[in-house]
Amino acid sequence: MDILKREQSEDGVLTLTLNRPDRKNAIDLPLAAELLQALDRAAENSGVRAVVITGSGDAFCAGGDLVGDSEEHSMLALMRQISRPALALHRFSKPTLAKVNGTAAGAGWNLALGCDLVVASDTARFCQIFARRALSLDYGGSWLLPRLVGLHRAKELALLADWVSPQEAERWGLVNRVVPRDELDPFVDDWAKRLAAGPPIALSLSKRMLSEASFRSFEEAIDSEITSQAVNLASRDTHEGFKAFFEKRAPKFEGR
Repeated sequence: MDILKREQSEDGVLTLTLNRPDRKNAIDLPLAAELLQALDRAAENSGVRAVVITGSGDAFCAGGDLVGDSEEHSMLALMRQISRPALALHRFSKPTLAKVNGTAAGAGWNLALGCDLVVASDTARFCQIFARRALSLDYGGSWLLPRLVGLHRAKELALLADWVSPQEAERWGLVNRVVPRDELDPFVDDWAKRLAAGPPIALSLSKRMLSEASFRSFEEAIDSEITSQAVNLASRDTHEGFKAFFEKRAPKFEGR
């Protein structure tokens, strides 16, 4: 059984499905290695225009699975290895979308939060479960949560480790959309196709600027916008965008 399913559509959407349903798709070292390899390859593949991450069965991802691995590795080495996909996802230049079909806990929730967009089914549930296991935040949670919900709300999620409904996660800005379970696949397919059809260069530049905004001054943000827009204006895609507008047709972007 493949612990990570890969499926690429003709539209340029790569879907990565965590496939350890017996462990609720928890991330162990082999799955972390597969996910890292898949992201690295997708980053270099011009045919991949957007990536969807989801889980098989009734869970998205229940967090980290250190059973067995901890006997063969030091704790520090183990955590460095298992956390590499989180860093790769943060550096990934193409649009990413988390399709949360069920439970997302601990590192699993932070894997979803590391994506650019998060769509959850109405049967999903979330928890920063670490404190219940005498663990601290990982998989980027300590960086992501304060930026998404503010410091005090982040501390509430981390220190109390309460379960959060998808509707509450949406109200707090931790989920973009909550949809009925039977509408999750078509909804995500539509968004993924729209992302894949977008202008790759412009989307990548906007994504990077937004991710870096929290530690830039306004002046630095303006400078970055100027540089990025100059890159866009010299690209074929921008010329195609204007041409398609005047010709009243949908643009065809190529990332050039």
